[in-house]
Amino acid sequence: MTLPFKDSEGWAITEKQQKVEEPPMYKVLLHNDDYTTMEFVVMVLEAVFNKVQEEATRIMLNVHEQGVGVAGIYTREIAETKVSIVFDLAKKNEFPLRCSLEKA
Repeated sequence: MTLPFKDSEGWAITEKQQKVEEPPMYKVLLHNDDYTTMEFVVMVLEAVFNKVQEEATRIMLNVHEQGVGVAGIYTREIAETKVSIVFDLAKKNEFPLRCSLEKA
């Protein structure tokens, strides 16, 4: 970033380096349960996380086989919003699908 300042002889240009840190990222995790259907999990991944069907199916299988799957990695505010949307969708459809976030 270049900031001009006025000295005793006129204007001078100085270079001032500002360190810009990237915001911390968070993984949004889906957790397996015995009641939520695979089709519903795929639909959530497509609708909330903008995954194509093949990727949504792969993530759903990770959730089913490993107990947890990463739906996406986002800044904290976006991750929290997606967790909330998943919770609301699951509740409206009477599924106990759990969704959480952890630091990436």
